[in-house]
Amino acid sequence: MSMFKTLRNANFARLWCAGLISQAGDWVLLIGLPIYVYILTRSLLATSITFAAGIIPQIVLGSVAGVFVDRWNRKRTLVIANLLLAVALLPLMLVRTPDHVWIVYIVIFAETCFEQFTLPAQNALLPALVTEEQLVPANALNSLSSNLSRLVGPALGGVIAGFFGLNGIVAADTISFLLAALVLSGIPAAATKGAVSQRPAGDSPFASLRREWGDGLRVLFGSRTLWVLVATFTISALGEGVFGVLYPVFVYQALHGGALEIGELMSAQAVGGLLGGLVAGWLGQRLLSRWSIGLNWLAFGVISIAIYGAPAWLALAGMTVPVLWVEVGLFIAVGISGVGVLTGSQSRLQTSAPEAFLGRIFGILGTAMGAFTLMGTLIAGTVSNSLGVIPVLNIQAAGKLLAGVLALALLPPMIHRLSSAVIEDTSDEQSPAVGSSGR
Repeated sequence: MSMFKTLRNANFARLWCAGLISQAGDWVLLIGLPIYVYILTRSLLATSITFAAGIIPQIVLGSVAGVFVDRWNRKRTLVIANLLLAVALLPLMLVRTPDHVWIVYIVIFAETCFEQFTLPAQNALLPALVTEEQLVPANALNSLSSNLSRLVGPALGGVIAGFFGLNGIVAADTISFLLAALVLSGIPAAATKGAVSQRPAGDSPFASLRREWGDGLRVLFGSRTLWVLVATFTISALGEGVFGVLYPVFVYQALHGGALEIGELMSAQAVGGLLGGLVAGWLGQRLLSRWSIGLNWLAFGVISIAIYGAPAWLALAGMTVPVLWVEVGLFIAVGISGVGVLTGSQSRLQTSAPEAFLGRIFGILGTAMGAFTLMGTLIAGTVSNSLGVIPVLNIQAAGKLLAGVLALALLPPMIHRLSSAVIEDTSDEQSPAVGSSGR
């Protein structure tokens, strides 16, 4: 299969392995740390602040970090950021009593700040390491590794938290970052060369930062392909914020389940993601079309509606099929469509944006998604009691459906491909002039 042949590209294989290792460590921390904080404090507020500390830097720093990702060598950025992520975790070992929980907030805040550099840098470096034909399979493999780490990481996080406590969680995640940095350091400098923006001579640091940040926005809004793709992800993030808050409530109230069922359904979605990665690798560049992206968004939305409505529909129809079995099947299906959306949209972003602006485009995307995710969590927390859990959860489904409609209606059709660029119907858009940092 062409997807796995992509792993024969040694430089991409290093990037892929580093991502798999660090993501598995992240899941250990994501699952294990809130468990430890709650056990230590017995406070839902303390646990909520832990999550909030991880959202704010994404909103404040994400788009600015993209400017520096475009200035700096992207491989070196990833290596240094992973080392800083490892070091920043160490103060967690000082947390012993509820009075020390403030250290957790600071560490999570710092970790998320560093991650604002790693995510755009990884997405911007990928196109420099693979050929045009390998780009979609490479993104499919990244989705595969993301879901594999999601399948394994939470289980490891729970076990480590239970047997080794916070020190075990910190050690596991620290080792994952150090290993990732070591693997990334093996990518030769010659493989990472590409367009990197230069700070204009004579500008003050602040003026230069503001100008380059503004150039990124002009590139984004000057391309219909770019702003439509960013808009679809951003709209979807609103629903993901709602889902993050109300998913456990849905399992408890509608499915009459508990922690075990919550984990089983998340694992089912990860399995769907693994299957989706295999399908995405097989479909290849067909995933770049507006029809593929739009229909996958619509499928995501329709399946989400089915997930939330299944308990009531089965009861109304008098069917005796265990509702959890139906939900497992639906979560697998939604995982497949989600990977189709992510692989196609991300690959098209990478091929449509000028190389020197990839960091800024993905940084802006991260900031927008963080802001709308936070908005979704606030909506879920404020209106669920009055409107009900299922109607509010359907905001997520509506967001996916709207994203699909936008993609089908507004994404330019792809005509053909040349050596390293996607050629699209862009008769109604003009590339902005942005100084000397364009491709």
